[in-house]
Parts: sequence; structure tokens; C-alpha cells
Amino acid sequence: MSTRAGRAVDTAEPAGTFACRMTASVAGVIVAGGRASRMGGRDKAFAAVGGEPIAVRTIRLFHDLFPQVLVATNRPERFRGLGVETVADRFPGCGPLAGIHAALLAARHPYAFVAACDMPGLDPHVIRFLLARIGGADAVVPRWQGDVEPLHAVYAARCLPATEASLRAGRPTLRDFLGTIRVDYVSEAELGRVRGAAASLVNVNTPEELAAVGGRFEEPEG
Repeated sequence: MSTRAGRAVDTAEPAGTFACRMTASVAGVIVAGGRASRMGGRDKAFAAVGGEPIAVRTIRLFHDLFPQVLVATNRPERFRGLGVETVADRFPGCGPLAGIHAALLAARHPYAFVAACDMPGLDPHVIRFLLARIGGADAVVPRWQGDVEPLHAVYAARCLPATEASLRAGRPTLRDFLGTIRVDYVSEAELGRVRGAAASLVNVNTPEELAAVGGRFEEPEG
């Protein structure tokens, strides 16, 4: 990837080719265990953007990219008929790290690309860019808008003991967990040159954020 006149230009064919090969060793994981309190308790995974539920789009994309697709959820009935495996938290009430732990337990591959369930613009170019960074680190995590994005990231299966140790120690926050493993942080400047990065990293936590991407709930409440 390089830039010309300030525009992103895709010149990373070798890395892209490598990332395509890497997908055979990666499970796609959707973390969908949150309470969605800022959405009034409505299941944001099934909010529709572009006329399609976010979860349905993500599952289709992950099936195109990965040999195994998993959803970490406490509502497995919501995902019946969508062609995915669902896994339940072994540490209920411990947030996204518990979902990552459950997914790594069930994954049949040495790596997992993990995304939140409320990301309507996940982009295969960005995902492949992150996969091409797989190396000696335990995780590949983007930095974006002054923060880290641990739910748009790659984790090695060897992280499993560290996830369990953090959960058992009562330190379930992702930031605490990242401090216990080797992380390759992708800088915002570098990621910003990747086509589709801004859209891929958007998530919708509130009704206002959902409306900003043209989304809505098409199902009745309840």
C-alpha cells in the first residue's frame, strides 16, 4: 500500500496474496454477547443497514474469507439457520473477553479474526491487511481515532491460556488482557492508508450512530 497525491493506492499485492493464503488458517469470530443497553436492549447485530441485518452481512463476508465461522453469543437461537457455529461464554457476565475465550476454545485454526457484531462496514481489504501482519505477536490490533480496536483484530490460538488467566483473575477488560500478551499495534497513520479502513472500523452502539449509517431496526421490539 502506498500513497500518491494523498490518495490510497493498493500496491501490496505480495502481502495481499499472503493474506489470502492465511485465511485458510483463520477462523472468523463475531462477538455478539453484549446487552446493548445503549440501544434500549435491542439486538444491534440484527439492525438493518442497506436493507440487510448487520449479522447476516458479516456472516456472509466471513464465509467468503474463512473456513470456520463462529458467533460468541448468549442468544444462539437468533443465529439458527445462518450457517454458523455458536458458542456460549464459559465465564458469563465477563464481557467480550469471555466471548473471545469461548471462540478460541472452539476454533479449529491457529488464528481468529474477531469482530464486534455491530460493525456494518467490515471490509475484506482491511481484514486481509491485518492478516498479512500475522507474525510473532499474539495479536494484531488496530489503533484508530486515538484508541485501540480489540474487536476488529487478529488473535492467535496460543492466547487462550492468557484469556483464561485474565478471566479467572477477575480482570476481564480487553485493555487489561492486551497488557498480558505480545501485541502488534497497527498505527492509525498506516491503517488510514488502507482502502476501506474508515468504514470497516465503524460500529453502531447507539440509535444515533445507527441512523448515521442509514440503519434501522426492522423487527418489532420485544
